[in-house]
Amino acid sequence: MREYQAMPRSFAHLSDEAVVALIARSDQDALAELYDRFGRVAYGLAVRVLRDEKLAEDAVQEAFLSAWRNADRFIPERAKASTWLLTFVHRRAVDLVRREDRRRAEPLPESSEPALGGSTEEDVWLRFERERVQAALRRLPDQQREALELAYYGGFSQSELAERLGQPVGTIKSRMFAGLARLRELLAEPNGESAWKPTFTT
Repeated sequence: MREYQAMPRSFAHLSDEAVVALIARSDQDALAELYDRFGRVAYGLAVRVLRDEKLAEDAVQEAFLSAWRNADRFIPERAKASTWLLTFVHRRAVDLVRREDRRRAEPLPESSEPALGGSTEEDVWLRFERERVQAALRRLPDQQREALELAYYGGFSQSELAERLGQPVGTIKSRMFAGLARLRELLAEPNGESAWKPTFTT
């Protein structure tokens, strides 16, 4: 894989709290800076809670999305930015642990035969969801849409996208975080959760 020279970190001189303040103003580069500073620590925490690397990646992704959405509510006087961020990571990791526990506790269906009409209903639902996702993607800025489409439909990792698009990995990550945050808003259901939860590899 082709190596890229490290890009100048324009936020390197700023405090963590100042970076979060920039994120509150929808600054994607600031989000990439926060990820550079705490992505590894966040992943380590998630792995310790979940003991599963794939689920840990999901927890970190969700946590940084939460940070993006809630940066305007961050109060420096109450907590350090690192503590604030890792709280999102821990909370999401615990949620995933509970979800997995519930899944394992669910009894197996008594009959392995599919219910009549189930396949047709599922096909209709999947087609409906696919159309919703595609419509929402068309409403994203071009760079965000390109990154998400290549990752989700093309199966490219973030590192592969960086090489393919000639951009630093941090820039790709910030585009995907921002695009996914907006996509979740567009796809939000009445209970505030989106049924579409893609995962991406680094």
